Amino acid sequence: MSFRASALTLAATAVLTALPTVAAAAPGADTGLDRYAHQPLTWNSCVLGPDDATGKELEKAGARCADVTVPLDYARPGGRTITVAISRIRAGDPAHRIGTLMLNTGGPGGTDLGDPPWVHDALRDVAGRYDIVGMDPRFVGRSTPLDCGWPTGSSLRSAGADRAGFDRQVALQRDLATRCRTTHADVLPHITTRNTARDMDVIRAALGERRVSYLGYSYGTYLGEVYTTMFPGRTDRVVLDGVLDPTRYSPRLLVGSEGANENALRHWAAWAARHDAEFGLGATRDAVLATVDRIQHTATRRPLQIGGGPTPSYRLDEHTVPFVVFSGLGDDKEPALRAFASSMRTLQQAALGRPAQPDADLVSTLDFVLKGGDGASAYGSVQTAILCGDVAAPRDPEVYWRDVQRSRAAHPLVGPFTNNITPCAFWDRPRERPTAVRADLPALMVNATGDPRTTYAGATAMHRAWPSSRLVTVDGADRHGIYGDYGNDCVDRTVNAYLATGKLPAADVTCPTTAPAGPSRVARTAR
Repeated sequence: MSFRASALTLAATAVLTALPTVAAAAPGADTGLDRYAHQPLTWNSCVLGPDDATGKELEKAGARCADVTVPLDYARPGGRTITVAISRIRAGDPAHRIGTLMLNTGGPGGTDLGDPPWVHDALRDVAGRYDIVGMDPRFVGRSTPLDCGWPTGSSLRSAGADRAGFDRQVALQRDLATRCRTTHADVLPHITTRNTARDMDVIRAALGERRVSYLGYSYGTYLGEVYTTMFPGRTDRVVLDGVLDPTRYSPRLLVGSEGANENALRHWAAWAARHDAEFGLGATRDAVLATVDRIQHTATRRPLQIGGGPTPSYRLDEHTVPFVVFSGLGDDKEPALRAFASSMRTLQQAALGRPAQPDADLVSTLDFVLKGGDGASAYGSVQTAILCGDVAAPRDPEVYWRDVQRSRAAHPLVGPFTNNITPCAFWDRPRERPTAVRADLPALMVNATGDPRTTYAGATAMHRAWPSSRLVTVDGADRHGIYGDYGNDCVDRTVNAYLATGKLPAADVTCPTTAPAGPSRVARTAR
């Protein structure tokens, strides 16, 4: 389904219900939203308690936090309200202040409240000219919460090797949907990207800004595409990193990414082969890939036993091993490559029937996919609610089974994972139609050629759809999320120059791949 507007409907959106829009900061007609647009914000310390690491980091950076009141249902602005939590680092150079820079680093369902400090660092000399605002979108993090009580942090699973495995997945996905409907049926219809965009515009108005600049990563690029469409003229400078093609946005977001994920897996396997003495996964790329295949084939016959004794015990099967593989892709920094190799070594030992103790990185992944604690259930619940609430998914399980079978021949490991059924097959239909994204915007886009989450093909498609935009390409990197997080000086300088001047590069830019070390900040699992 195409979300892109035609030339005659530039910046228009197709909706089932006509909803009021937030007034600009200047006085205007009362739409029922004026009380939200003009609400006073009370800025407090971001620290919630002695163990609040995010709050402490925000406070160290000089940030303050506030709650913004928004309507649950924008069609009924006088009805029930919820809160959206925001953080802000004020511009350090008010004499040269450009305005507010709003952030979304992806998900959907990811928290952004804690992001202003590292974005402030990424902006370098430009940081003092912006108020940097992070936001926990509706029902995320410190905003009004939602948690369906899932036994997992993600609905993503492989369909398995046969029809029996797929039928187990149908039952699981139906159960996850039922848990959300049973506990939160009253709010599920309102957990959508369009409503998050409306919340953003309430925040813009409450901050007293006529326009805001925007930095979005991954899903945050789609949110930016929707916001700039729904509220034309209310953005200044727009940077989209890890660009989603809105014509492909749906609950089946990973369909079509099989080739990019397999390329990233092959590149990692070549790296692991060069480190065979350390990890023992194989002395050649093909030998490492064969090890991964053997792990999956063993998990199809019997669950892999991980941990036990001093660490928790986990059981991985044919449905969850591909999640671990998928989670290991999307970052080609040295620490990430090593972490993935360590995880595969542990799974290899389990497949051989040997004791297999996970390290801290693998424990984090296994806790996320196999348990619902420590916020994992809430994350998966909101992520799924947004995807299901934005675009209708096929209802018939046979549609998914046919797609799984078709993809299996060419993509035996990845295809049954990316094409599997999701809870959206059992979700209520969205109340609004998907946004028909505007026909052009002079935005700055950034994408790596090997990005396995938001593929380079999607980025180039979006660049063509917005002909006045510019695309910064990182050639040869298998990385999801570049600016300020990857250590590529070419990208960082290009983005900062645009944010400083408002002038796009005269032409598209190609940046060479660098091989930086250090941890990543932008989420890279299924987020």
